[in-house]
Amino acid sequence: MIQYTDEQITIFQSALFQTTSTVIHVGGVVIIVDPTWLPGEIREIQAHVEAIRGEKECYLLFTHGDFDHILGYNAFPGATTIGSLEMRNHPKKEHKVNLIHEFDATYYIARNYEVEFPDIDIVIEQDAQRLAIGSTTLTFYKAPGHTFDGLFTVVDSLGLFLAGDYLSDFELPFIHDSAFAYERTLNKAATIMNDHDVKMLVPGHGRYTVNRSEMAGRITMASDYLTRLRTAIIDKDEPAIQRLEQEFAFLSPSTVESHKENVRMMRSELDAVQDASSGARA
Repeated sequence: MIQYTDEQITIFQSALFQTTSTVIHVGGVVIIVDPTWLPGEIREIQAHVEAIRGEKECYLLFTHGDFDHILGYNAFPGATTIGSLEMRNHPKKEHKVNLIHEFDATYYIARNYEVEFPDIDIVIEQDAQRLAIGSTTLTFYKAPGHTFDGLFTVVDSLGLFLAGDYLSDFELPFIHDSAFAYERTLNKAATIMNDHDVKMLVPGHGRYTVNRSEMAGRITMASDYLTRLRTAIIDKDEPAIQRLEQEFAFLSPSTVESHKENVRMMRSELDAVQDASSGARA
C-alpha cells in the first residue's frame, strides 16, 4: 500500500513487517530505495516508477544487504545501483539469496525475475560522502550496528533522511553486527539531524514522520533500550533483562529471539572490554 505520496516522494509499505520502499522523483532522476516484498507489492512499485520515469535515469539505493531489502533488485533492469563498500564486499551474498529462495518456496511465491544479490555500481566508502545525480545531491553516512553494511542517506534538496533499519516508530534495536556500533550509529543520527535540515524521516520498517520532536524521540527510544540493556547485563540483573524483552512491539518468538541475540552481542562486547582491561592491568 502507499503510506505517503506527493510530487517527489512516494513511500510504499509492505504487509510484511511494515517494510518500506521509497521512490524519489527529484532533480531529473528517479531513485528507488529497497524495493520489496511480495510480487504484487513490487509490481505496484514498478508501475509507479514506469508512470513517472519517462527518459529519466533510474537509481536503486540499498540501505543494507538483508534479504528483505534486496528482494526487488532485478525487478528494475538497467537501474544504477548504490550501496556501501561493505555491502559490495558482503561475505554472505549466497546466504542472503538462499533466504529469499527459502521464503519464496515456503509460501509458493513465483517471481518474474531472477533473484540475485545486488551488484553495486556506485560504492559509498566513507562518512559524509556526497553524490551528485541529476541536479540533486545525496549525502551518505555509514550506519553499522544492525548490520555491518548499513547506510544512512540524506537527500539534501528534500530534507529527506532515509534511515534503513533504524529509527522505527515501533521497533526496538535488532543487533546483528555490534551493540557498541549501534550506539555510535544512533549518536551519528542525532548529529545528522543537527547538520542537515531534515524535514522527513523514513525508517525501513514502520511509519515516516515529519515531526522533528518525534525523530529525536525515536533516537532516544532506541538509545534508552541499549543503555538499560547494558546496565542490566553489567549488574547481572536477569529480571531487568526479561522486562526489556517484553517491551518489543508485536511480541513473538521472533522478537524474543532477537532480544536474546541483543543480549548475547552486548554481553560479548562488554566481556571483551573487561578482558582487555584485565590484560592491560596484568
